[in-house]
Amino acid sequence: MTQFNFDIAHSSVEFSIKHLAISNIKGRFTDFEANLSGDINDLNSIKGNVVIKASSVNTGIEDRDQHLQGSDFFDVENYPEIQFNIKSVTDKSVTGDVTIKGETHEETFDAKLLGISKNPMNGSDTAGFVVDGKINREKYGITFNQALETGGMLLGKEVNFQVSLEFALED
Repeated sequence: MTQFNFDIAHSSVEFSIKHLAISNIKGRFTDFEANLSGDINDLNSIKGNVVIKASSVNTGIEDRDQHLQGSDFFDVENYPEIQFNIKSVTDKSVTGDVTIKGETHEETFDAKLLGISKNPMNGSDTAGFVVDGKINREKYGITFNQALETGGMLLGKEVNFQVSLEFALED
């Protein structure tokens, strides 16, 4: 069994959403934790979760971030965490339960172990994972939107994301 020690300093949770039907707005979450267990040499054995503090949403615009934290979007007072609980892992995907605003749905995302490398700063073997995916935000009760007079909607339904995680490994 491998011990996975999460390295938040070299990890990220980033997202983008279509805005005005003409561009993508990007953001990230700055406070999150990932916990894995299993054998790094047998990805099918990996279990764990990612827990994100919804209030840590950061798009670089304070007013927008406050709106995202409010009831139109994440409603952080009532639903402080976004969670992903892993059910299965392969060499190409990860499947698990996503919970946002009290709504839980099983999702499958592209996932890849990018490799294992010796970290010259501390000498530990370090593994890097990347998960790419998209979710329909409306499925999770995030339905805020507005019709545009030129056609289309203010915000897209799909939220694209990329999660990059590093773990120091111990046998």
